[in-house]
Amino acid sequence: MIIAGIDIGNASTETALARYVDGKPEFLCSGIVDTTGMKGTRQNIHGVFASLKQALEKAGLTVENVDLIRINEAAPVIGDVAMETITETIITESTMIGHNPSTPGGLGIGVGVTVDIREVSNCDKGESVIVVIPREVDFEDSSRIINHAVNNGIFINGAIVQRDDGVLINNRLVKKIPIVDEVSLIEKVPRNMRAAIEVAAPGSVVEQLSNPYGIATVFDLTSDETKQVVPVSRALIGNRSAVVIKTPAGDVKERKIPAGQIIIQGANKKAQVNVDDGAEKIMDAIRSVAPVEDIRGEAGTNAGGMLEKVRQVMSNLTDQLPSAIKIQDLLAVDTFVPQTVKGGVAEEFSMENAVGIAAMVKADKLQMNMIAHELEAELGVKVEVGGVEADMAIRGALTTPGSNMPLAIIDMGAGSTDAAIINRAGEIKSIHLAGAGNMVTLLIASELGYDNMALAEDIKKYPLAKVESLFHIRHEDGTVQFFDKPLDPRTFARVVILTPNGMMPMPGNYSLERIRAVRREAKTKVFVVNAIRSLERVSPTGNVRDIEFVTLVGGSALDFEIPQLVTDALSKYSIVSGRANIRGVEGPRNAVATGLVLAYEEGE
Repeated sequence: MIIAGIDIGNASTETALARYVDGKPEFLCSGIVDTTGMKGTRQNIHGVFASLKQALEKAGLTVENVDLIRINEAAPVIGDVAMETITETIITESTMIGHNPSTPGGLGIGVGVTVDIREVSNCDKGESVIVVIPREVDFEDSSRIINHAVNNGIFINGAIVQRDDGVLINNRLVKKIPIVDEVSLIEKVPRNMRAAIEVAAPGSVVEQLSNPYGIATVFDLTSDETKQVVPVSRALIGNRSAVVIKTPAGDVKERKIPAGQIIIQGANKKAQVNVDDGAEKIMDAIRSVAPVEDIRGEAGTNAGGMLEKVRQVMSNLTDQLPSAIKIQDLLAVDTFVPQTVKGGVAEEFSMENAVGIAAMVKADKLQMNMIAHELEAELGVKVEVGGVEADMAIRGALTTPGSNMPLAIIDMGAGSTDAAIINRAGEIKSIHLAGAGNMVTLLIASELGYDNMALAEDIKKYPLAKVESLFHIRHEDGTVQFFDKPLDPRTFARVVILTPNGMMPMPGNYSLERIRAVRREAKTKVFVVNAIRSLERVSPTGNVRDIEFVTLVGGSALDFEIPQLVTDALSKYSIVSGRANIRGVEGPRNAVATGLVLAYEEGE
């Protein structure tokens, strides 16, 4: 008879096809496609069919030849970022510019009253002025007007320019001044108001205007007013140039949506924790009530909104009431999210603390049986729900050459991290936890401020390099690679992602070191934390050190650095770990699908 084991994952649907001869499986081939719809819902059927069809075509068989299909018990995982306190800083009657134009002009700090450059001749001798230069006035005219005004005794202490002309103007000035250019919304810059402008040297950042007391010194502020400019100075940290303009009714308001509390209901006890306390406290609370039965958030808050959204999404997909959807695990990770500062005129933002959360919905056996029945009706082949993913994965992992019982596995997928341990007697203990590859993508996107998830996915999957000339690049490990043919000019002096389809230049001005640090931190926060968390839960003694061997399986085990990060972390516990090679041919993939086939002979 021919059996297909099909593993529906959060990102991919994998098939293992085998022929049973004398009660022993003889594996024919495998198939893999992207999962269709949310894992554990009826939309998965198209992906199951496509994956099976792919495997059958490789084996030269048709659906009619298949006697039995076994699918996994699938629990979906939904990730989101719940701001610790979503703060919206609104600066009314007070304006600041704190962007990072690539080429500001001049150096130093200048203070004066904002005046349109075309009206600077009306200023009194000895007056301190910051000139505002709109697009209509080019660099030749601007520099001529400024030099003329300086000769007439007017102190021109800085310039705010709409075009990218900072360096061109500065090169033509007799008296050098700090110049901030590329200010798109120049019409929003108030005139006849006291302003301070600061430009740092290349490679340095502003010091005076990113310090609340520095702003207080420039504008003679009281202690109460200094308190109000904290959001302004915070948003300017790390910039090479900045402008702050103070208007008479300067006022700063902060509108906060509270982060709220998370209520964790365990089998024997209940815990409450505030999202403001950070990810570590949330994870401690979850650990203290394990096993978790359900997790809820406080109504009218970020946490409440996010967890209710998870219930609502699953309820729409499964035709169940939201109250019937149980969240069985949650991974919380501390992160940062760029928040736009209202009142800025060059789209400034400040980095706000946030907590990334991945929530796992309890696997619904009824839902899986419904999918099995629909598949059976559509394909005309008997379909059964095989069993828990981690139990199946460990059976698949034991087909790795050189492996034997006792053994522990960590199955690192897109949505969840599972662990299982099998002892010498063949008894299996497993756990299914929220947070894996998709969560890493979400953290990379939120910390770098990208809306494009495909870009964040590429950052996660591939190494980086810096294009230093049209004929050579420097890899992130410092090695230099030369090319015979010139590189695409669009990549010159840019950080690029080394994808299989060639070099992809990164948007924005992030350094290679910053992107690499964000990527590695995200992987560590999710995979290393979950690896240790899952092994603690399956270890017979509750101590990770009592596990000797761990095999890494799942799509994320193919990543170019996740296995090294996990192996390095586990080595501190004297654990030998490495990537599996399912059936000696599949690498770390196909463990669950293979296990579903193998479990058939055990009658499970």
